[in-house]
Formats: sequence, structure tokens, C-alpha cells
Amino acid sequence: MRYGIAIFPSKKLQDIANAYRKRYDSRYAMIPPHLTLKEAFEASEDEIKDIVKDIRQIAQETNPFPIEVYKFSSFYPVTNTIYMKVKDNEELTSLHEKLNSGKLEGERKYQFVPHITIGQDLDNDECSDVYGQLRLKTISHEETIDRFSLLYQLDNGTWTVYETFLLGKDC
Repeated sequence: MRYGIAIFPSKKLQDIANAYRKRYDSRYAMIPPHLTLKEAFEASEDEIKDIVKDIRQIAQETNPFPIEVYKFSSFYPVTNTIYMKVKDNEELTSLHEKLNSGKLEGERKYQFVPHITIGQDLDNDECSDVYGQLRLKTISHEETIDRFSLLYQLDNGTWTVYETFLLGKDC
């Protein structure tokens, strides 16, 4: 089965993202707005039980941390993806690294760029037009992240939460 690990931001930030995603994200119905911590990976039922133990330990060792969404950006010309950029910080990078090492280590398709996708699979002209408009807009959103989720992919391509992990020893 395919799994992934992501942070689901606050409803407020999800609403901002969904205002764009409804129109520009071909995968809008597949998963809510999120920040990917670990790209999709394959694991058996037995393997995921061990993986969950490791993830719980990582969550306990990681304190809640702030994130800041501060601009719109694009991965063009690599892909026609538009996103809300999340300012990189030590805690976020550390969590990403921990969730991509040990039993969770795997080949990484992309370098870690913290973001929340708002448009993808756009043709070149639409990507250029939409990004051209969005990069002139300002966005300033801060919140504290206190959890992340292990997801699994259903046969129809949608992603569902397998388990949510609270950050910190007291959780």
C-alpha cells in the first residue's frame, strides 16, 4: 500500500489554499491542502506497524513549532505547479529529515521545499498567467504546528489519514 506523511494546516490556511485549489489544482478532491513531509512510499501491513512505532518516537521527540506562509511561488519550468511558500525553519527541516531516515529512508524524488500546493497540472500559458497574478499578491500567515499525519492512498487515488501524531512528550 502507498503511504505518505503530511502536515495539515489550520482550517484558516486550508480555506485560503482551497480558494485557489478549486480552480487550479487537478487533485483538489484527492487530499486537503497539506505540507508534505515524506513523499509517497510503499509498505506492507507488517512494515507499517514498525514504521508507526518509529514515527511515534519522532513525534514525541519533536516539539510544536511555528510555520510562516509568506509568498506565492512556482516550480516552473520543472513542473507547472504553483504553491504557497512556507518559510523554512530548523524544526521543520529536522522533522522532515527524521521522517526520511532510518526505516523511513527512501529515494527522494525532489529536494525538500516546504510548500502548500494550490495549482498543478496546468498548461504552460495558464501556469504563467496565474503565477504572474499571484506573485503580485501578498500573503502573511503564521501558525503553530502541533501534529502531523500518516496517510494511505485508496484505490480511487484519494488519501486518507491512517494515524495522526501529536508533537511533544506531553502529548
